[in-house]
Amino acid sequence: MRWICFLILFTGACVSPAPDFFGAERHDLTLDGIDFVVYHKGSEVEVVRMNYLPRAQRAHVPALMRQVAERATGCRVVPNSMRTRLPGDTGVARFDLDCV
Repeated sequence: MRWICFLILFTGACVSPAPDFFGAERHDLTLDGIDFVVYHKGSEVEVVRMNYLPRAQRAHVPALMRQVAERATGCRVVPNSMRTRLPGDTGVARFDLDCV
């Protein structure tokens, strides 16, 4: 049982980008009390939410993800470009960027 707790704690603190974001620039930001890791590569960004949030508290997370993507990169997020692996997922999202 102790090993399971240790494993959960150890792996929960780690985050790595999707394979196509290997080598991307990493940024750690906190917004509205939620920790995010942002991976920026070219004209795309991947945003990972680090905190656990109950379902009832997740509604505003997509807007926060967009904000941290823009703050981390200095670029504008292309409207309606948010993509997630699962519909409504607030754990990981990708955005296209407009870096003029």
